[in-house]
Amino acid sequence: MAQRIEVFVVDDDAAVRDSLRWLVESANHPATAFADGDTFLNAFQPQGPGCVVTDVRMPGMDGLSLLKQTVQRSRMMPVIVITGHGDIQMAVEAMKDGAFDFVEKPFEEKDLLNIIEAAITESTERFRRRDRDGGLWARLERLSPRENQVLECLVDGMSNRNVAQTLSISEKTVEAHRAHIMEKMDAASFADLVSQVVKSRMAPTDDRR
Repeated sequence: MAQRIEVFVVDDDAAVRDSLRWLVESANHPATAFADGDTFLNAFQPQGPGCVVTDVRMPGMDGLSLLKQTVQRSRMMPVIVITGHGDIQMAVEAMKDGAFDFVEKPFEEKDLLNIIEAAITESTERFRRRDRDGGLWARLERLSPRENQVLECLVDGMSNRNVAQTLSISEKTVEAHRAHIMEKMDAASFADLVSQVVKSRMAPTDDRR
């Protein structure tokens, strides 16, 4: 049975919020809209593939804080961040914090829909991988956004010093994150850790003949 796809829209502007919801529904995807990040997070319990579309500038919890908390709660749902003209630096920060993509205002509807479709495809793949090896994905979901960043750098072959420079943190902090990652992933060695990450990235092949 196919899993239900749902797109979550978070924007404090009612007109923009409704416009985004209608746009998503025009592509035959169910959409649920929220006026602020707190309300969204209180209701956020993803049961199937989808994505989150959020504005970056909102009163109270901004889009970057929402992104971080969403990633902490679930690796299953890609987050798309919508930014204004003056928010490029924020967009870069969002990508570092795990955003799937960012869209600069004003945007073409078809461009946003293409990114949403790509995010849904990615989310669907993540659910398939989780179902294939639930234990591995359960361990991956224990990692914080920063630990995920450190892990990606380490798996890409970076030294602790290079990771520290890339993420603008100290080597001691990298070492601490590395130890926490090894513990959370229940890795017997660094080679075992790399093997687990590679396995998590492998796409299922039984339905791709």
